[in-house]
Amino acid sequence: MLRLPVRPYHGIHLGQWALLALGVLATLFTFGGLGRGRVGHAYVLTLFGDYRGTVRRTGLLWISPLLLRRRVDVRLRHWRSEPLSAVDAKGTALDVVVLVVWRIRDTVRAALGVDGHEAYLREQVEAAMARVLSQLPADAFHEDAPTLRDAEAVGEALTRMLSAECAPVGVDVFSAQPTRIEYAPEIAAAMQRRRIAAIDAKHRDSVLTAVVDAVDDVVHRLTARGLVELDDYERKALVKDLTVAFYTGRTASGDGA
Repeated sequence: MLRLPVRPYHGIHLGQWALLALGVLATLFTFGGLGRGRVGHAYVLTLFGDYRGTVRRTGLLWISPLLLRRRVDVRLRHWRSEPLSAVDAKGTALDVVVLVVWRIRDTVRAALGVDGHEAYLREQVEAAMARVLSQLPADAFHEDAPTLRDAEAVGEALTRMLSAECAPVGVDVFSAQPTRIEYAPEIAAAMQRRRIAAIDAKHRDSVLTAVVDAVDDVVHRLTARGLVELDDYERKALVKDLTVAFYTGRTASGDGA
């Protein structure tokens, strides 16, 4: 009806295929570089093993698909260890749980300077704990001396040592506190009996000291006021009787309480 000229169709030419392929590659390249930056995270960029920069932006961003991206968490984090084996200054076996508060400061060192900064941190916790705990006994049963029961002092030493060891890999350690220091299960019962015996001995010493002071005060008052006149034999007998009476009364009241 319209008598339009008929043109033979020879398909898509090679040049058109090339342009189409370039268009598809450009589209993939463009959309492949799109990403989303999150709060508290950063991207460490490398190209064929060479460091190319760090991206800390949030929201929609575009990074060349040719660059290898390593996402690094830069938020403040904490890690509670499982029970770790250690020994004190006397070689007594202990089980210790440590709480570490830390954060990545240098993303480049943390991502590229060590093979797994979290594993490195755990290993340094074990090493620092072994060095610190081996300097003091867990308990001083019969003497007043520094022990591992001073959690504040032990925590300060652990924090200081961990901070020095983790600084080269870009990790800041803010706190490393032992949350539990216990004897190993195989010796826990024996050490508990020893602790109870030490507490009992200390209690008896304090009671005896109080009794001696009380007896001395009574004898001094009786003789100073002239209420009684005692020779050496009578003084010794009175001291003996008063000591037995006071000590029996104090131990009985203590057991009754």
